[in-house]
Amino acid sequence: MNLTELAARYEDKPAIVMAASGDTLTYRQLEERSNQVAHLFRARGLVAGDHIAILMENQLDVFPVVWAAQRTGLLYTPVNWHLSDDEAAYIVENCGAKLLIHSASLASLAVAAEKASPALDSRLVVGESEDGTERLQDALAGLPVDCVDGQVEGYYMFYSSGTTGRPKGIVPELTGEPFGTGMSIDHLMGSAFGFGPDTVYLSPGPLYHAAPLGWTIGTVRNGGTAIVMEKFDAQVTLQLVDRFAVTHAQFVPTMFVRMLKLPDDVRSRFDVSSFRLLVHAAAPCPVEVKERMIEWFGPKLVEFYSGSEGTGFFMIDTPSWLTHRGSVGKAVRGVVHICDDEGKELAPGEVGTVWFSDTNRFEYHGDPVKTADAFNDQGWSTLGDLGHIDEEGYLYLSARRSDLILSGGVNIYPQEIEDALTLHPSVLDVAVIGLPDDEMGQRVHAVIEPAADAVPGPALEAELIAYARDHLAHYKAPRSISFEEVPRLPSGKILRRELMARPRIVTTVAH
Repeated sequence: MNLTELAARYEDKPAIVMAASGDTLTYRQLEERSNQVAHLFRARGLVAGDHIAILMENQLDVFPVVWAAQRTGLLYTPVNWHLSDDEAAYIVENCGAKLLIHSASLASLAVAAEKASPALDSRLVVGESEDGTERLQDALAGLPVDCVDGQVEGYYMFYSSGTTGRPKGIVPELTGEPFGTGMSIDHLMGSAFGFGPDTVYLSPGPLYHAAPLGWTIGTVRNGGTAIVMEKFDAQVTLQLVDRFAVTHAQFVPTMFVRMLKLPDDVRSRFDVSSFRLLVHAAAPCPVEVKERMIEWFGPKLVEFYSGSEGTGFFMIDTPSWLTHRGSVGKAVRGVVHICDDEGKELAPGEVGTVWFSDTNRFEYHGDPVKTADAFNDQGWSTLGDLGHIDEEGYLYLSARRSDLILSGGVNIYPQEIEDALTLHPSVLDVAVIGLPDDEMGQRVHAVIEPAADAVPGPALEAELIAYARDHLAHYKAPRSISFEEVPRLPSGKILRRELMARPRIVTTVAH
């Protein structure tokens, strides 16, 4: 798993290919360019344990920087470039980055981050500089392409998605192990997911998220080729699978829905038989959506449930899922406990907070209160999810605790309602929230992003509510619907706090 050894073995084999542009880094080029960046880091005084921030779109230039940080023991934080100036600046300042590398197109975000970050020693731009900022390509001129001395493994430090407040930096443990040791996910990809030298991995997500970047790195660690999409598009995804004979890919459920809603003639146009494994994670997948994907692609879906915190890891393949529909699997790492609000462990089938024991401890950077809230007095940790286990130990998730709707004293789980509505032909996307209600405390409200050919209005609202009542208990069906865009992170998670903050006037449909 040492890039130097891989480059010697594979030479001109593509390590990274950008899907739209076709820009490619071979193993040899990735080795040499990342070595140059590593020498730059050392020349700028960065030592193992220091922190850098990366503010770039999905582009080839990300990878030499990432691999240089990985081989010099640095912590590195890819910053979500969809954030506002204030939000991006918060992450760069909060992580304590000493160096910021950004693409020219994101200069305004970078300037805002620089102004807010007293620890930042310098800023480098990839591409042309319009404000006199030093260009990365100029800084690298003449630097050696061989390895720096004393290479040790670095680690990415991601920030939680911030769906309920400020993002939280999740501090990983720097082991000090020699470069080439690899991270745990690199080894798991090989042993549990079948990654190897013949793998062609399609990465459709943004590289500022843990899975797209981590699994792309892991593909290279295992000797494969990663095809990186600049942005997700359902039809382009199928074209790429056909063109590159993709063997592995990782999706979020909203991507599945977009592919399933393509016209039949489009879906049948492309050969997707090269697929060996479709991995999905990051957000709950509606049962019907997964069933239809299995019908389409065969028993090739593998789901995992974990978090950037690295606590607990659950996995389930297609045969197991078909006998445990809706489950995210059994624990591969850690031991699961379902507890009530008093901390009492619950029996199989009872819904409570999901806790993990026998996992590594983590911390939220600079926030001891949030860190303490994630652990109980037994040292177990939680991501804040609700769920239950069955008699065989399979885990089923219900909701985030913060998403739960309490109506008339009854717990209502938004995911269940979203699952019921998501494949309706008039629905492009859906999110369910609880709105204040004088009588019930909260009432169920559905935000519907209508399909292109749908006509939003009272008739469609009545149709969708009736549809929900046909598929759910009546008390779970929405009592009101608004037609508006559903805000999601590229990871597929719904930004419910943004939905709750939107002003809206809605009528209530009587049950």
